[in-house]
Amino acid sequence: MAKTRTVAGAGTLATAALVLLFGNQPFTEWVENHATSGSAWDWYLRILTWPRWAFGPSDDSSKEMRQLLADNLRAILLVAFVAIILSFVAKTVSGGAAGFFLGWSAVVFASALAAFLTAFIISNPSLIHAFQVAAGGSAYGLFVGWIVGAITAGAKGAGS
Repeated sequence: MAKTRTVAGAGTLATAALVLLFGNQPFTEWVENHATSGSAWDWYLRILTWPRWAFGPSDDSSKEMRQLLADNLRAILLVAFVAIILSFVAKTVSGGAAGFFLGWSAVVFASALAAFLTAFIISNPSLIHAFQVAAGGSAYGLFVGWIVGAITAGAKGAGS
């Protein structure tokens, strides 16, 4: 039972750290201003900032407030969904490689679901827009989720 908590806790903590470190307003603004070339590194920095969050909007318009709410809720839901997925499925994981793929896939599914659900908060929501946003969320999970997978795999090995 302690292994399950270790895997779920490590994956949740890793996801929360990624969201806090790379989704905060100063970092996302820095990436928007400096990661402008077409290099793979700049592209990856932009992917890292996907679950952005902030304390307040740049102006007090209704559109900005809705976007702020959607962004912040998306970041919270991402961490919550990863925690839920890992806590339910970690019981069946038997090794480091399985832990890696569990952590990675948890971020892919959680980010797509969080994006899909929060797409309906913005003004003039549509189902096709929700699908497009979910695709962007799953891209975050695909290219960033391996970090959570590596930490989850390590936690499983340490807990054995």
